[in-house]
Amino acid sequence: MMAVETAIFAGGCFWCMVQPFDQQPGILKVVSGYTGGHVPNPTYEQVCTHQTGHTEAVEITFDSAVITYADLVEIYWRQTDPTDAMGQFQDRGDSYRPVIFVNSEAQRTIATASRKALVESGRFQAPIVTQIETAKPFYPAEDYHQDFYQKNPFRAELGEIQRKKFIHENWSD
Repeated sequence: MMAVETAIFAGGCFWCMVQPFDQQPGILKVVSGYTGGHVPNPTYEQVCTHQTGHTEAVEITFDSAVITYADLVEIYWRQTDPTDAMGQFQDRGDSYRPVIFVNSEAQRTIATASRKALVESGRFQAPIVTQIETAKPFYPAEDYHQDFYQKNPFRAELGEIQRKKFIHENWSD
């Protein structure tokens, strides 16, 4: 029996955050969008002004009988620089900040414990600054942003050069 849940993660440009989750067993859907701000139904152009309070994020619908929320949090850490509070890689500004948006106290407990374990691991010399925040309404981005890595593979690959280098240097175990 399927147990459908959602998870919301922000880790820089949402284009780069879709593929790592999209290809996992148990993932039903990954949607690029905006969350955390005060403007309802924002557009990409509005979010780019840094006046909406929104962060680019992905909303993941998953079958928790196949893949757990804890599994998703571990995948998330390996896609981001948890020491960079004001963007990720070439994407700079508050709309690209790293955040785990939690939908429940159970998700908060898992995310907080995982963050604590990452801090205690000593993997990074700089402080872990990724925030854990209560989820606010999630607004899907415009259609041209959805499944970007499939629609524009060359452009998506160019956008991931710094991210892939960081992942290789910090997560190659």
